[in-house]
Amino acid sequence: MRKSFILGALGLAVLLALGWNAFIEAPEQRAATTGGIGDALVAVSLPDALTGKQQIGARAFETNCATCHGVNAAGRYGIGPPLVHIIYEPSHHGDQSFHLAVMNGVRSHHWPYGNMPPVDGLTTGDVDMIVDYVRALQRSNGIN
Repeated sequence: MRKSFILGALGLAVLLALGWNAFIEAPEQRAATTGGIGDALVAVSLPDALTGKQQIGARAFETNCATCHGVNAAGRYGIGPPLVHIIYEPSHHGDQSFHLAVMNGVRSHHWPYGNMPPVDGLTTGDVDMIVDYVRALQRSNGIN
């Protein structure tokens, strides 16, 4: 009886781990996570064109966010999650979530990278433009 329970619990743990990995990484993105520390986690297709506001947001993102979230929000293996990911679609993480993350930081809950600290020196307008840029990247990658 005890052996069956242990085997069942072990099997459940494996299934949960596999299910979690399938949730946080789409199959087409899984190959990108086998790189070295700092490598991009996902492949990002860039929009054909960015508005002026999105271009400013892109520059602000690269200056303030890319160190952890990667160039073009592709994430960085072992460092920070991609924002071009289904987890950050507007219906799950609305624009206000990005504002709160910048202002207050975020407790780690979707990814194994630790807590995100607040980001100093960004205005509400700066974050609006960064969010606009990230949403443009998401749309170019089928995340609406």
